[in-house]
Amino acid sequence: MYLILYSYHFSLSLPRKFWWIMTSNAQTFTLEKKRAAWLSLIVGAGMLIAKMGAYLLTGSTAIFSDAIESVVHVAATTMALVSIYVSSKPADESHLYGHGNIEYFSAGVEGFLIVLAAVTIIYTSVHGLIYGVTTKQLDLGTTIIGAAGLINLFLGFYLIKKGNKTNSLTLVADGKHVLTDSYTSIGVVIGLVLVLVTDFFILDPIIAILVAVNILFTGYKLMRESVGGLMNETDKNILNKIVAMLNNTKREFWIDIHHLRFLKSGERVFVDFHIILPYYFSIKQSHLEEQYIESELMKIFPNSGVRLHADYCSNDICKYCSYQTCSERKSERTIFFDWDSKRMLGEPIYKEMQ
Repeated sequence: MYLILYSYHFSLSLPRKFWWIMTSNAQTFTLEKKRAAWLSLIVGAGMLIAKMGAYLLTGSTAIFSDAIESVVHVAATTMALVSIYVSSKPADESHLYGHGNIEYFSAGVEGFLIVLAAVTIIYTSVHGLIYGVTTKQLDLGTTIIGAAGLINLFLGFYLIKKGNKTNSLTLVADGKHVLTDSYTSIGVVIGLVLVLVTDFFILDPIIAILVAVNILFTGYKLMRESVGGLMNETDKNILNKIVAMLNNTKREFWIDIHHLRFLKSGERVFVDFHIILPYYFSIKQSHLEEQYIESELMKIFPNSGVRLHADYCSNDICKYCSYQTCSERKSERTIFFDWDSKRMLGEPIYKEMQ
């Protein structure tokens, strides 16, 4: 995997060791994502077989709803696996920002499949309420579903943990889906235990409907996140991390940062902004500041791309400048401001203060 750096005026040459470390980390993350996705697919297929067997054994509408959820899980995980392989491909001439956005598409399709499964469950359950349900061997079926629910509970937390570690929306979405599957199974088990205790068999389709409503909500959230990503909706979490990094590493002669923009594509984050530096700084000094900012940013976004534009100051900007030891200062600083997200996203400070 390649690390892509962008610059308005020039490209930087980072130390070979640093390049090797960043590339190695990216390859490790990709390998972890692939392994997690394969594990999810294999376990999902096993759960599907077990749940369908439990449904054929019992004829329970609630167990059928859980089995349908596993059908969606296998289909969605297959797509997730494909998207992880595609998103790990390096940028090329036809995809200058890489192939990471396929993960948003994958999450959206997974959300749609979840909603489709919920509608199917509701239809089947209503049919059971109208025409009645007949179940058998619920005790064995309940045991199978309970075991499947516990396995999926551990798998879901594992996938979310790996997704957060590798910055993979696909794994996080898959993990949330698996957790939903687990909660569904647990809910079904509780309901079936009530049926076994009370012999009130009409509870079976009612439980299935409650399960469907729950997974409808999960499907909607996945589709909402997918649309937001494809529309480049501002991720407040990423924005706050970038702003915090710039504040923590800010040097005295950084006069202002503005026009901050970023784009997340899969695991990659592409950042660009303008920075005002003293007008007498040499090209080499500007290069060093750019390299310093890039290295600090890559500590929180290892597989990132950065593009900076250096603006130069003028005598009119002295009143905004905190560089007190400046040899060319014409006046004292009289205007103070916070380096928050609103400031960095906006216009240059001298324009905003007019």
